[in-house]
Amino acid sequence: MSLPVFLHPAVTGSAAGETVEVTGDEARHAVVVRRIRVGEQVALTDGAGTTAVCTVVTAERGLLAVEVESVSTAPAELPRVVVVQAIPKGDRGELAVEMLTEVGVDVIVPWAASRCVSVWREDRRPRALEKWRATARESAKQARRAWFPEVSDMVTTEEVTALLRDASVPVVLHEAASGPLADLPVPGRGEIVIVVGPEGGISDEELEQFAAVGAEPVRLGSSVLRTSTAGVAATAALLARTRWR
Repeated sequence: MSLPVFLHPAVTGSAAGETVEVTGDEARHAVVVRRIRVGEQVALTDGAGTTAVCTVVTAERGLLAVEVESVSTAPAELPRVVVVQAIPKGDRGELAVEMLTEVGVDVIVPWAASRCVSVWREDRRPRALEKWRATARESAKQARRAWFPEVSDMVTTEEVTALLRDASVPVVLHEAASGPLADLPVPGRGEIVIVVGPEGGISDEELEQFAAVGAEPVRLGSSVLRTSTAGVAATAALLARTRWR
């Protein structure tokens, strides 16, 4: 069974034999919630590729001290996957972030599409973003990821268009598209950008903007997926032809 993972930036540059102290919320989660005890092994990661396997020497409320046994650094996986997620209503945004993180997405971009039912008002935006980012952190730990995904600031349609323009593989999911996702060529390197529309669908004007930079819509299959699951399905289908082989 894989070791429980905790986030700690100080792991960067650490070496075998050193003692590292984890404090605050992460330590309380380890000791109080996960009930980690002295003598057990855990993994600490900086979320940017470095992971240390450690043995616990102190486990108290608010303090987890560990001795580093070994340190490894994993390169970022390719191709890089960016999912532009139109903001769903209710808690489906956090559900989408959770699943996208588990499947291996590198960047999650909240998009204020014209047909979004849910709108992040300016006064609510920081709190909404922090919920997405906290979900990504916790999901990355659960998935034992060495590289944690970035959750960017909310973007406009013009900014999404720029992401698609620069992508190695631009993907716009749309239920009425004639071409299937399976027909897209997928290189082993570069960047895949997947755009997932809102519950009300991507507008004609948005589709025209995307098509103008070479991002023609594609469909996943015969069934229509919810906005919170479509990105996960598309990412899995593409990674099955690249990273997961």
